[in-house]
Amino acid sequence: MSDTEISPLQDPTQEAQETANENPLLAAIDLGSNSFHIIVARMAQGEIRTVERLGEKVQLAAGLDEQQNLTEEAQERALNCLSRFAPFLTGIQHDNIRIVGTNALRAAHNSQQFLNKAEAILGFPLEVISGREEARLIYVGAAHSLATQKGRRLVVDIGGGSTEFIIGEGFEPLALESLHMGCVAYTQRFFNDGQITAKRFQQAVLAAKNELLNIVKPYKKLGWQQIVGTSGTIKAAATVLQQQGWSEHNITREGLVKLSRELVKFKQLDQVEIEGLKADRAKVFPAGIAILLAIFELLDLDEMEYTEGALREGILYDLVGRFSHQDIREQTVNALIERYQVDAQHGQNISTTALHLYQQVKKQWQLQGDDFNLLLRWAAQLHEIGLAIAHSQFHKHGAYLLQHSDLSGFSRQQQSVLAVLVRSHRRKFPMIEFRLLPDSLQQPLIYLAILIRLSVLLNHSRPDEAITCVEIKVEEKQINLQFPENWLEENPLMQTDLELESQYISGSGLTLAFS
Repeated sequence: MSDTEISPLQDPTQEAQETANENPLLAAIDLGSNSFHIIVARMAQGEIRTVERLGEKVQLAAGLDEQQNLTEEAQERALNCLSRFAPFLTGIQHDNIRIVGTNALRAAHNSQQFLNKAEAILGFPLEVISGREEARLIYVGAAHSLATQKGRRLVVDIGGGSTEFIIGEGFEPLALESLHMGCVAYTQRFFNDGQITAKRFQQAVLAAKNELLNIVKPYKKLGWQQIVGTSGTIKAAATVLQQQGWSEHNITREGLVKLSRELVKFKQLDQVEIEGLKADRAKVFPAGIAILLAIFELLDLDEMEYTEGALREGILYDLVGRFSHQDIREQTVNALIERYQVDAQHGQNISTTALHLYQQVKKQWQLQGDDFNLLLRWAAQLHEIGLAIAHSQFHKHGAYLLQHSDLSGFSRQQQSVLAVLVRSHRRKFPMIEFRLLPDSLQQPLIYLAILIRLSVLLNHSRPDEAITCVEIKVEEKQINLQFPENWLEENPLMQTDLELESQYISGSGLTLAFS
């Protein structure tokens, strides 16, 4: 057999397909306040191996007007970038893609308008994450890119609209914070007319120090043995300092002072030109260096190393964790149950009944995928969390806690979904709450809410084991519950509850019948 011949027992196409199935493609898109990034990778032998990587300066934060709305021009820049990203998602499984927005989209009052347009281009849902969730994911990405060592590390990420600070050990973050200062935001605030002066630069440094005062004491008390920076500003600083010979390897305080003096000599942002600095970062570089210098001075840092791992890598590793049953959201839900002393057994019974009903209707109600079963289970487990505040209207208290707490692993939209499901599990059906959610989610979540309501009702007497003897059938807007023979006669209170529930459910546009 020649070297070019292929054995009939080997099919390279099949072999490649098997490899792809075992190591599927993953994709993460980071919609940052300064830059948008996409990374496509494959998980192989416990490592994420990059297949494609692309980044563009969009400066979304610069497109926030006085009313904190994204301008049409800024949206157009962002959507054009996403149009170039979209082809990279072709062929990747839906559950293997995560697209997150950060500070600029947290701040924009019209962010949902933009998200709807972006979703139409990409064909996948987008989520806006909280500052602390952003910090957690940054730490996950950085930790996986660094050599394992004993002790704590401080990770700093200067973005366009916010700066994240994390202290962690190994792969576990111990302290998370996101402060409202970033290279784009500070450029607009201190250098908005394009002028650079020593006075303005110092004002930016002092403003950053003022923001840092909130975390200095607790962070120093916790302490660290390693200092790591990540993302654009810090990468650019490391590159410039080395190119200029102001540091050998890491970023140093002495080097930053020299760099600061050099920057103010340019007088104009559009004249900033230093060896090692990319032209598309030059205009926001002085503001970023002002923030970095403030961090060094107030936290008493002498040196900082740079690592490539950041938010988008953290998103990928978080996705991998979900596949391997290490979903941080599970830990978060369990922590909430413990913190607020929720009746875990009863919550589990509600969850079991809800999933029993879900399996029977998911096809007709088109509830497959998109984490619907997970959201249903978590909302069922947490439906009584509001009792920690008061029994009266505890469903509303529970919704408030879930909406406004920092929940690791959850996007703001997922928190809103959990809040609405908990809010709607009893009493009047709150249709107005569902109308505040994205159009594509409204009807599916109404269905999930009904499944939780029915599960709570069926387990009203708090039995030792979940009620799973009920069959549910749906047809158009009709819901039919079928009980075992004589079951309702033996449980007369249940029949009364069902009659009242049928009135509540009618508020959702559906009707309930039972026999």
